[in-house]
Amino acid sequence: MAAVGKAEPAAQLPRRQRLSSQDRFIDWFQSVTPYIHAFRGRTFVIAFGGEVVADGRFLDLTHDLNLLAALGVRLVLVHGARPQIEAKLKQRRRRSRFHKGLRVTDDLALAYAKEASGRLRVEIEAALSMGLPNSPMAGADIRVASGNFITAKPIGVVDGVDFMHTGEVRKVDAHAIQKRLDDNELVLLSPLGYSPTGEVFNLVLEDVAASTAVALKAEKLIFLMDTAGVTGRRGELLREPTVKQAEALLARAEQPDTDVRLYLPWAVRACRQGVRRAHLVSGHIDDGLLLELFTHKGVGTMLTPDPIETLRQAKLEDIGGVLQLIEPLEADGTLVKRSRDLLEREIGRFIVLEHDRIIVACAALYPFGDEAAGELACLVVHPDFRNQGAGERLLTEVEARARRAKLKRLFVLTTRAEHWFVERGFTEAGIKALPHRKRALYNYQRRSVVLVKRP
Repeated sequence: MAAVGKAEPAAQLPRRQRLSSQDRFIDWFQSVTPYIHAFRGRTFVIAFGGEVVADGRFLDLTHDLNLLAALGVRLVLVHGARPQIEAKLKQRRRRSRFHKGLRVTDDLALAYAKEASGRLRVEIEAALSMGLPNSPMAGADIRVASGNFITAKPIGVVDGVDFMHTGEVRKVDAHAIQKRLDDNELVLLSPLGYSPTGEVFNLVLEDVAASTAVALKAEKLIFLMDTAGVTGRRGELLREPTVKQAEALLARAEQPDTDVRLYLPWAVRACRQGVRRAHLVSGHIDDGLLLELFTHKGVGTMLTPDPIETLRQAKLEDIGGVLQLIEPLEADGTLVKRSRDLLEREIGRFIVLEHDRIIVACAALYPFGDEAAGELACLVVHPDFRNQGAGERLLTEVEARARRAKLKRLFVLTTRAEHWFVERGFTEAGIKALPHRKRALYNYQRRSVVLVKRP
């Protein structure tokens, strides 16, 4: 039995099968379980500008951070301070100086950078210390560690411009940060660095975040910004570009002069140097961080070193993911129920489509070699990935395998997806078209339609 396209609407199901709010919650919770397993014990570096604290958005972000910490994610936060420095300079009627997007930090600007970083650190620590009953922070026990983890060096003179106290990251004390993370502490980094001679340098947020993510071999580097993410030529959100695609965008200067131009080059650099994923997410979306991390589609842009989807042979460790796909369709009668034991014995017949290490589609080929026929079975695509070509990719692979096995007929039994298969070259046939062994097992109560195609 195969299933593709949309499942039968809940309103058309028998009353006893309609999903209650509790059922929907369980379904949602099961859908995020693979992410919970994948993220536990991993390090995330999350960077945000000083405006996130200034406009009160950090309070909501603390709730998301608390949840991530409770799930076992090791967190490093990097904050910026540009708006706070700008406000202080404006009060003194001093103009900011920039060259190639970098602040020229004179003595006064450095003093304000130190002041802003100290104030921001206290405000962030205060927000993370909340633990009010009946609030998202109830029971929170977040301990924050900060310190001189960043060694910096001066940028010096570029194009005849002396950057004075503006610096760049020279070294990240990854060992010291790891020790704090091992003690279940959250590490907070400011955009300041220190030299071996005791000097202080004003750094850019992006450099601190990317360098730290690389040094820690972080699972994710996440930039919270004002815009939605990286966009294409038509303004569409690019959800999962590769590093090569991002580099091509930057080379063509297709990204407007927004946060993307600031963050994307550093995201590319981090992925090139070992960070598995870099995310550019709007900080203005409610629960945007959690939606980006715990849903298949996300709400921003996720940058990856290589294409994120893989079509491959199923393995025993994929059984849990395959069961999560097929169990809802078994429950509503679309698929014939398979026990875990049966699936373990037959896993060699399955192929799976993996999206960022999560199984999102599967299909199986059962050969009947004595009659040169094969059954396409259990073709299932996660709802979030339907109508995006996943079903076609699985079908193409099954057909290729059937040809290699010298099978001359590919057949499928379905009760819900007849039109989908017909549109892809299958034709309806009678029960007599089935191989003898399959015909003897045909369930007349299900009245499945038999469709046949030459692979």
